[in-house]
Amino acid sequence: MEKSLYERLGGYNAIAAVNDDLVGRLVADKQLGRYFIGQCTNSRKKFRQLMVDMLCEATGGPCIYTGRDMKTVHTGLGITESDWQVAVKLLTATLEKFKVPQKEKEDVFAAVSGLKPDIVGR
Repeated sequence: MEKSLYERLGGYNAIAAVNDDLVGRLVADKQLGRYFIGQCTNSRKKFRQLMVDMLCEATGGPCIYTGRDMKTVHTGLGITESDWQVAVKLLTATLEKFKVPQKEKEDVFAAVSGLKPDIVGR
């Protein structure tokens, strides 16, 4: 029996490390950083934990995502296809930094791409 993506990625600590790197890239990005302007420290911490929980759950881990659904969270933000492509590029860079194997990268992108209709154009 094949291990879950969560296990193949290295479990909670590995997912949290990947998430932290990705969030840092998103916040620092010239195009995407605008979505994080004005967040207080507490809001950033909450966002970070919700992202970890979402990724953990989506990859078959034991976490339970307790945040709002993706459609609700992204409605009104006006996220464009260009924004999505930048985020994918940043995720790719993060996965490469952590030397995530190709099969796991493909599985991560498969999990994330299912969220696109609820994120882009809302």
